[in-house]
Amino acid sequence: MKDADQGTAGELAGEGLRIAIVRARFNDALTNALAQACLKELEALDVDPGDIRHVTVPGALEIPLALKGLADTGDYDALIALGCIVRGETYHFELVANESGAGVSRVSLDSGLPIANAILTVENEAQAWARAEDKGRDAARVAVEMANLMDDLL
Repeated sequence: MKDADQGTAGELAGEGLRIAIVRARFNDALTNALAQACLKELEALDVDPGDIRHVTVPGALEIPLALKGLADTGDYDALIALGCIVRGETYHFELVANESGAGVSRVSLDSGLPIANAILTVENEAQAWARAEDKGRDAARVAVEMANLMDDLL
């Protein structure tokens, strides 16, 4: 039996993993920055670019449905959700933030497939830009680590 606290070397080994990314086009420049950081980190973790699928959807509310479609194929070891929701003057921010997050969690639990949720929920664009690169990179690391963990657990 493997010890879950062995360290990160094996957990962050991406070789042989198949990963799909769903990116919202709303706030396109920001979500593209998230995606570029994510893809760069996946490459650094030895995920073969041929084993990465990157699809786009209009906005954060559409991310869970695309994730479900990808999960249902059985072709992936982990999924990544990328989006950016900037608070506005209405309740719409809370609706989109809460529902997209709940949807991502529901797809992950229903499918048993790890999903790294990097849908930024921020007060303003400056906060989003300050987080985009780190969160994109973190999403790649979470996806690889959780794919390996689930492989060990099952």
